[in-house]
Amino acid sequence: MATRRTKAKSSESWLLLIYKVPSESSRARVAVWRELKRLGGFYVQQAVCVLPDRDDLRTGMEKVRERVTELGGSSVFLTLTEVDDDAREQFVEGFRSQSAKEYAEIVEECETKFVKEIEFERFRENYTFEEAEEIRQDLEKLRRWLTKVEGRDWMDADGKDLARSKVADCERLLEEFEADVYERTEGKV
Repeated sequence: MATRRTKAKSSESWLLLIYKVPSESSRARVAVWRELKRLGGFYVQQAVCVLPDRDDLRTGMEKVRERVTELGGSSVFLTLTEVDDDAREQFVEGFRSQSAKEYAEIVEECETKFVKEIEFERFRENYTFEEAEEIRQDLEKLRRWLTKVEGRDWMDADGKDLARSKVADCERLLEEFEADVYERTEGKV
């Protein structure tokens, strides 16, 4: 991939968490993994996760450490200030790749499930307020998901503009569907 963005600054520091949870409990491993992924963590290797050094992420990492301890595990939490260029590039590209995948999933969700749902309801001629409301809830989920991904996209990943565009397309499709619902049900109340 061509370097088209500003590289992470040499002075940027990173948060590194190395942890161990009891091996007999997949529930514990999954719980920690889920929390770190929710924060946007990039796994350098199994049970070794890195994040940019930011106050909210530092707080989140401390909560994960508490969770590791509650689950009977242990952890080491480090702030890395001296990171060589190769490692820094691995971190930056890892974060970009993660965010790009999430944007691609949003696009796929829009193009497959959301659009197909409206097409199916039109095919069924199911022009009801209840159906429009259910689809509106799906749109709100897409918006929340996009907001979360954008909030974790610290390294300007590919796909953000396309994901935004697809969510906007979904909104337009829903507005058209709602207008049709209104036209077909007006006066039948």
